[in-house]
Amino acid sequence: MIRTASLASLLALLPAAAAAQEPSDVQMAAKSAEAERAAMAEEMRVGPIVGQPAPAVSVIGPEGAVSFTDLAGEKGTVVAFFRSADWCPYCKKQLIDLKEAAAPLGEEGWTLIGVSYDSPEILADFKSAKALPYGLYSDTGSAAIDAFDLRNPDVPAGSRYDGIPHPAIIFIAADGTVKAVMREEGYKDRSAIDAVLELAAAL
Repeated sequence: MIRTASLASLLALLPAAAAAQEPSDVQMAAKSAEAERAAMAEEMRVGPIVGQPAPAVSVIGPEGAVSFTDLAGEKGTVVAFFRSADWCPYCKKQLIDLKEAAAPLGEEGWTLIGVSYDSPEILADFKSAKALPYGLYSDTGSAAIDAFDLRNPDVPAGSRYDGIPHPAIIFIAADGTVKAVMREEGYKDRSAIDAVLELAAAL
């Protein structure tokens, strides 16, 4: 049997239909809260965005000024941003621990390097003293650190520590794309070498 609706009954349904299409106060509040959370997350974000092109910056090594893509292996460059090879004991330990990662990363097609705001001379002395099998590159002035959104803003401006990064390991593909970012919350903590190698193999 075919049912037909009267004009009056159709008109009666219009307000309800319109109301159903309009977002409720609860929905609008939820969307507003979500937007606020996204804004806060962006403000608190440390490091580059995965999937985006890495900043085009140069650092100083024995060969002069180079970009991260200049140093890339077949897959790319693994850049360990650290605070200092001069005064930071946690960084010194990390740099020594990374000796074990250099060869396996190379076999996977990745070039490992370290970057800090230390002078080229300080980095060259540390590399030589510890027989590091990978390069250390100077970002005096912290231009690369700033470009990668890694500067630690909690140190006094103009102090000895001004310009240090939040420690991070950035995987940059040979085409310049940021493939992964590894960070720990505490400045004393560093990503485990096994975790670095596992991620490199998966990318």
